[in-house]
Amino acid sequence: MTLYHFGNCLALIYAPYHMAYKYSGISEYASFSKCVYAGGLYIFTQLCKMLLLATFFPDSDSSPVEGEYNVILEILKSTVDFADLLGIYFALNSVPGKGHAKILTSAIGWASAELVVTRTVLLWVGARGSEFDWRYVRSCAESNVALIQHAATATLVWLWTRSDLPKKHSPIVVSLLALTPYRALIEEAIGSIFHLCAWALVAVRAIHASAVGLSALATYAILAQQIGI
Repeated sequence: MTLYHFGNCLALIYAPYHMAYKYSGISEYASFSKCVYAGGLYIFTQLCKMLLLATFFPDSDSSPVEGEYNVILEILKSTVDFADLLGIYFALNSVPGKGHAKILTSAIGWASAELVVTRTVLLWVGARGSEFDWRYVRSCAESNVALIQHAATATLVWLWTRSDLPKKHSPIVVSLLALTPYRALIEEAIGSIFHLCAWALVAVRAIHASAVGLSALATYAILAQQIGI
């Protein structure tokens, strides 16, 4: 039973990434090495973020009052996530070809590296345990939401770099990009205000990622129709 549960978790967490790579068409561009490069940029970016957090927020976990939540401190810590946008920018610039190839290659490589670093060990150690636990299934669902989030973020970064982006759409792209580092903070605040359970919070993240993704996709479609890509 536990082996069956572990296999289901592996399929749930890795199959969407494999299907996104295989059926999106980027495999035809021989872009596997570029996906690996984007994954390497993810790891390097996270190391830089850890260094910044350790340098500027060394005692952030020790609060003078037990249970106190410092909103300003959490916002400042989330601001460090702007480094992710810079990393995705470099990943996009490393991929030759059309816009959709750049976006999908960077997003899949970035999200896959995050998956390997943050969830593989958790599944290997926990999902093979003697008891079934829904938290591992929930972790797999969150990884699929993360793929949508990273695809939306890569699209927004690519749109921001375009000089031919219509001016009326530029504020939308800039606003969504500016809010991207604070996405997790906003979602946690919503969960805390409405006292949401873990699965409800996953649903909020999925709705948020889908809304941002559809907005980015609509803007990309308008630009693609305008310049003929």
